Amino acid sequence: MTAIRPGLPRLPAVHAALLEVLAVRSGNAWLLTGPARVGKRALADVVAALHNCARPGSGPCGVCASCQAAALGAHPDVLVLSPRTVTSTGKAARRKIIPIGAVLRARDRDKDYEVHVYEFLEVRPTYRRRVVIIDGAEYLNAETANALLKLIEEPPHGALFLLLAEDVRSVLPTLVSRSGRLGVPPAPESELERLLIASGQSADPELLAFAAGRAGLIADPEAARAALEGARHLSAALHEGLWQSLEAAAALEKTFSPALHSEALRFVWRREPPAVRAAADLALEALQEALESYANPGLSFQVFALKLRAAFGVGG
Repeated sequence: MTAIRPGLPRLPAVHAALLEVLAVRSGNAWLLTGPARVGKRALADVVAALHNCARPGSGPCGVCASCQAAALGAHPDVLVLSPRTVTSTGKAARRKIIPIGAVLRARDRDKDYEVHVYEFLEVRPTYRRRVVIIDGAEYLNAETANALLKLIEEPPHGALFLLLAEDVRSVLPTLVSRSGRLGVPPAPESELERLLIASGQSADPELLAFAAGRAGLIADPEAARAALEGARHLSAALHEGLWQSLEAAAALEKTFSPALHSEALRFVWRREPPAVRAAADLALEALQEALESYANPGLSFQVFALKLRAAFGVGG
C-alpha cells in the first residue's frame, strides 16, 4: 500500500508506483488512460496534491496547508473539468461533451462552467503549481481541444494538465502528441481488499468481483453495493410476476445512475445464457437511448421491465 496520509485518496500500490514518474515537474501535460473507474481520478488528485505539497516525498505529505486543502476537495490551485451532465434548461445532457465554454468564455455560452481554464490560469498559484484535471478528455470536441492545446504548449505560470481518458484512441491526436502517456492498470484484488478494510469497509467477495480490479469503483462502496442490490431486486422480480417487475423497475428509476447501474445489471446477468444476456443488453441499450432522448422516465422503465421479462422468457 502507498504511504499517502489520511485525508487524501488512498491508492493501491500499483498506482502509487506511478507517482515517481508523474512527480517530474518538467512536463506540461500527462494523459492517463485506463478502464472506467480504474482509479485515474484518484491518482490525478494525488498528483495535483504532490505538485503543490510543501514537503513532497514519495507522495504528498498530507499535513501541510496545501495538502489539507486538497484533502477537503477545495484546493485553490486545482481545477477539475468534466463533461456537463445537464443542459442550460436543467435537463440531462443527451451526450457527454466538454464545450468551448469550459476553456474560454464564449459569448453565448457563459454559463456552461463557473470558471473557465483561461480565467483560472491567469492567476498565479497560491502554493506551487496550477493543475487542470480534464476528467473525460475523450469528450473534448475539436473546438475545445484546439483552445486547450494553446495552453498546454505554453502553460501560464508552468501549469500542469492531467488528461484522463478510457482509451487513447478516443482522444484527439493533437492532444495525445503534446502529452506524456501513462496507462493506469487495474489493481490486484488483494490490494482492493486492503483498501476496503483500511477505510473501515467489509471486503465482500461480490463487491471485489464487481470491481474487477477497479479502485475507483470501490471508492464509494455503498453506491456500488446499492447498484448491485437494485440489479438483483429487479432480476428476481422478473420471475415473480408482472406487477412485481413493474414495481422493481419503478424503484430502480429513483436511483438510476446510467453507467454504474448498467454495469451492475450486466454483472448480475453474467451467468445467464448468451441469448438471454444479448436480449437483456438490447433492452438496456433501448432504455438508455430513451432516457437520452428525454422520453418519459416512468414509462421508459416500465417498457424496460416488459422487455426484460421477454428476454428472460417470463413475459407470457
